[in-house]
Amino acid sequence: MTVLLCISEFLDIKSVLLFLSVFLLIYDYVQNKLPKNFPPGPWSLPFIGDMHRIDFSEMHLQFFKFAEKYGDIFTLRALGSRMVVFNGHKVVREAYIKQGENFVDRPSLPLFSDIYGNKGLVASNGNSWKQQRRFALHTLRNFGLGKSSLEPSILQECSYLNEAFANEQGKPFNPQWLVINAVSNIISVLVFSDRFEYSSNDFQSLLKNIKEAVILEGSIWAQLYNTFPWLMRRVPGPHREIISLWNKVIDFVKSKIEDHRAHYDPSDPKDYIDCFLGEMEKWKDDEASGFDVDNLSICTLDLFVAGSETTSTTMYWALLYMINYPEIQRKVQEELDRVVGSSRQPSTADRENLPYTNAVIHEIQRFSNIIPINLPRITGQDTQVGDYNIPKGTMVFGNLTSVLFDETQWETPHTFNPGHFLDAEGKFIRKEAFVVFSLGKRVCLGEQLARMELFLFFSSLLQRFSFSPSEGVEPSLEFELGSVLGPKPYQLRAVPR
Repeated sequence: MTVLLCISEFLDIKSVLLFLSVFLLIYDYVQNKLPKNFPPGPWSLPFIGDMHRIDFSEMHLQFFKFAEKYGDIFTLRALGSRMVVFNGHKVVREAYIKQGENFVDRPSLPLFSDIYGNKGLVASNGNSWKQQRRFALHTLRNFGLGKSSLEPSILQECSYLNEAFANEQGKPFNPQWLVINAVSNIISVLVFSDRFEYSSNDFQSLLKNIKEAVILEGSIWAQLYNTFPWLMRRVPGPHREIISLWNKVIDFVKSKIEDHRAHYDPSDPKDYIDCFLGEMEKWKDDEASGFDVDNLSICTLDLFVAGSETTSTTMYWALLYMINYPEIQRKVQEELDRVVGSSRQPSTADRENLPYTNAVIHEIQRFSNIIPINLPRITGQDTQVGDYNIPKGTMVFGNLTSVLFDETQWETPHTFNPGHFLDAEGKFIRKEAFVVFSLGKRVCLGEQLARMELFLFFSSLLQRFSFSPSEGVEPSLEFELGSVLGPKPYQLRAVPR
């Protein structure tokens, strides 16, 4: 009798488990059933989708393989839902330029929602995003963004960076943190009205926390968090370190805000934070305005990270390319010697007369491809792109790698070639497929600042130094993919000219 009861209980448990398994499979199928005329893609597994097919350390390269098989518009199931990937100059431009209004918003990814909510300039949506972006652009332009009035500050920082390089006395060193410090000081002046000494422990700690968080955001742990947030919020792992690191950075920003509030003079705003504090006073009776301390913290964080991480990573690539392509380095230096000489620093007024240097900088940006897939967006309404229907609420990625290496747009896309930006007479030419700052409604608001910084830092360093690899070390162009695509750590020698 006891045996029969045990068998009966076992069969009941087995039946329940079988029922639950079937139910969950049906639920998963219904939830992820492909809409009519949806882009093609691989056959996805229940629950995990295509996670098993994707190597997040080189996802941008895998997208090329998927595009070869399924076309320039394909779908994958990852990050908890189905997403559509746009490939190639023609398709990406059709989506983000011709139908830009339909691709303005960001999806709500659990990891970033848990850190930022609907705040800031990068992950926010709707009226809050539009208002904050408009305010940030207006405010930063008043403080010199994209204008010659900011140039003296950048030139001064170029001098500090040159001095730091000279202090290495031609010995091998890793230039990464010196470059990050220098670039970060420019946006620091705009948001904090102050620069930091390269020896500042607090500033070094801040920059290292940002760098570590950016790298971890490209790891499988971050993707698992976005796919299974209900589980990852409850288990230990490196994903918790991402949140911890960003909270430390936010605490640093909040401490700066408190300093500003203590010394705030509404008649003399000195930076972005001061101007935001003024807006907080104007909108204090409107909680929905977005002008509050929490939003100020996230907006300042977005500006600081975007204004330092991308440009410094590009400069880190630039020095690596110069030691890999010494003949290009020499041609840049010859042009600088001919046009600028050695008695003064290069200025933005020289750029028009330095077409080869300008072309090299643009090719560094194209070839380094630091934002390879672009940040995700989401369809605001049912949209047709190419031959396919993409329903409202679908996550989409514009694969910038596929544009920057599009064989229909570049003569030798997989070769480092400054000639991509020069005509037959050696004059600089602009290219529509040069989309390193993204495109459409979410184009980088710091584009003009980044262009000025890259030109001045790069030309100033090449004017003063010749760069070479450590003796006996073959330079490598290997990369590591986080939120941005950067080179693996390397060393070089900076010999004064």
